[in-house]
Formats: sequence, structure tokens, C-alpha cells
Amino acid sequence: MRAVVITRYGKPAEVLQVQEVERPVPADHQVLLKVHAASLNVVDQAPVSGGIIPRLAGAGLLRPKQKFVGTDVAGEVVAVGPAVTRFQPGDEVFGATSGSCAEYALAREKSLVAKPANITFKEGAATPVAATSALQGLRKGGIAPGQKVLIHGSSGAVGPFAVQIAKAFGAEVSAVCSSRNVENSRRLGADEVIDYTTTDFASLGKRYDLILAVNGNRPPAVYRNALTPQGRCVVVGGKIPQILQALLFGPFLSEKQGRQVGFMGIASINRADLEFLAELLAAEKVKPLIERVYPLEQTAEAMGYLLEGHAQGKLVVAT
Repeated sequence: MRAVVITRYGKPAEVLQVQEVERPVPADHQVLLKVHAASLNVVDQAPVSGGIIPRLAGAGLLRPKQKFVGTDVAGEVVAVGPAVTRFQPGDEVFGATSGSCAEYALAREKSLVAKPANITFKEGAATPVAATSALQGLRKGGIAPGQKVLIHGSSGAVGPFAVQIAKAFGAEVSAVCSSRNVENSRRLGADEVIDYTTTDFASLGKRYDLILAVNGNRPPAVYRNALTPQGRCVVVGGKIPQILQALLFGPFLSEKQGRQVGFMGIASINRADLEFLAELLAAEKVKPLIERVYPLEQTAEAMGYLLEGHAQGKLVVAT
């Protein structure tokens, strides 16, 4: 079978190759999928680019330990391990695994759910990591009906899901994005869209019950000052400086009985959240925003574009 293989650390175009590898066999609690689509996330870049933090965290000091690329997956079950009870060959599923940019991939039974019939494999593959990050970030912030919610960074992978999920919870949503993403944010259901190239949301004097800072580039104090007395700000992702600011200064800016500023951490993909997202997809309350679809042979190009940081939606790899 064909799979995208990481040969060494470096730029995607230099280190990602499509190679013929042996088709895997499922163990007890594993499912073998014929992959129809995968999608790329920022977390997928660590074993490719080899930054110092991923290397120290166990990705491999000199060479990447991880051989394959991709986490999000959607496809058809072709074989199941002896202990699998929820799926059988022919089932259409989506979820998360390791090495989804391939013709076939193994996944744990608990990391997959049934794909709603009304969505495509590409839409299923675009959902797991980004939508789970948005959902868990909003829940960490105490999302509730009627709240005023600010999504700072409503484009890219997580932001579009955050806007839609917050609306599904019954919130009043303000979205912050650049000029070229304004129309997308409106189509996704945002009640208000703030173009950060012309307007600083912090200068408007509005207060929010929940701020989800998706790759947020403002100091934590700015977010704290835009919260209601019991409001919460949750920083989701971002570059190292933003993450460190949230981790280091968030506790000092938080009030014991009032405003809170914190960092979410890495999303935990689990069956319960995937099933919740599947219900939203089936009810058409959430629809993945896909910017581009690449063939498997162009995975390196897709990863390179992702690392540029200008993607307006999800990047999908079709096999």
C-alpha cells in the first residue's frame, strides 16, 4: 500500500515521501480502515519539522520516531481485531489514528465513530482534531446558552468549528478574523464579525462571558480586561510565546471568585466527544470548512501550505 513516510526532520517538501509499505494487520482492539480521506493539523507538523520542544518531548532527538503522517481519518472498515465489538467490515467511520495519510490505516476502536450518512468522507476527515479542540475549549470556558462569546481567530482549522459549536450551544457569537475571512465567518453563523485589520476588539469596550483565543496573539491581560466579572478566557493553541504567556501569566491574572484566564492544552480525542460532534454534523448544525483537497502524492505540499499559517479552513488529503 502507499503511505506518506517521514524520512528525517526538515521541510515537508524535502522529508515527506510517498512509499510502498506493508499493509498492517489489526490487533485485538484495532480496526483496519480503507482510508478515503485524511486531514492535516498543526500537531502533525512536530514529527516533520522537528522543533526543539517536540524533540525534547520524545519525538526523537536526531531522527523522528514517528514514521507516518496524519491524525484525522475517515474511511471504510475492512477488517477488525478479535476484541472489536462496535464495528464490522463495510462500516463507514471517522475519527483519529496515527498515520492516516495512507491507503490503509489502523485505528483503535475507541477512537472511531460512525460517519453520519449526510456528510462526505472528506468532511468526516476534516472534523476530529479541530472540532474536538473547539468543543473542549468551549466546555473548559463553561459555554452556556445566552452567553456572549468571542472567538478570537475564527478562520483556520479550529476557529470555524468554534463559531458553529458555540452557536449550537445557544451563544451569541462575535468572531475576530482578517478581512479575507469575514464572509466565511458570517456564513458560519457569527452574530458579529470584527475585522482585526481595521478594528481592535479590545477598543470596543464590550465584555464577554467567554473568550476562546484560537492561536490568539494578544497578551492575556487584554483578554482578561474584556471579560465580564465571572467571564473566562481559554487560550487554544498558538505560537510558543502566546502559550507561555497564558501558562505563566494566566494564573496571576485570574481572580479566585471572578475572571479566569487559562490554557487548554492538547485536545484529547475520545469517543464521547466524537459522537457528540457526529450528532451536530448529522443535524447540520456544524459543517466543516474545507479550503483545499490534495491527492496523497501532494501531502508534502499541503503540509508546507499549512505551516505558512494562512489556511482559511481545513486541508484534506484524499486517497
